[in-house]
Amino acid sequence: MRKLLFLASAQSLSDFTLLLLRIFVGLFLIWNVWDNIVSPERMRDFEQFLTKHHFAAPMLFAPVSVYVQLVVGIAFVLGFFTRWAGILCAVHFIVAIVMVDRFGGMRGIFPPGVLVAIGCYLATHGAGRFSIDAGMRANELPRTTGGVKFRK
Repeated sequence: MRKLLFLASAQSLSDFTLLLLRIFVGLFLIWNVWDNIVSPERMRDFEQFLTKHHFAAPMLFAPVSVYVQLVVGIAFVLGFFTRWAGILCAVHFIVAIVMVDRFGGMRGIFPPGVLVAIGCYLATHGAGRFSIDAGMRANELPRTTGGVKFRK
């Protein structure tokens, strides 16, 4: 009964669902910046956006932002240096929240906030079994198991 109540059998799918999460978020990040990569005009539009929001050196930081998102997206999809990519993702979108999205209230903060949370999750949990990281044995740090223990 306990296994059914807590859906213990769902845990066997955790690496597969982590793969789905990585691919979905990674492809979203790539898709989100692709137009800036292939179109100099869209990159200039992004520079103007950064200027409007008082970013320092928008001509420098527009391409940095775009290529950080691209690299993070590729890293998530492949599961390659996923912990570092997670840190970059979290930091990148914290900056987005502080500089731009906080003015939109909860609806403005939610999308980049989710990307911060996903970045933190991947930075702390790694890419899982279906990844280049796993092939490189990057996920072999011991994890604590068993959850929270309550006193009797």
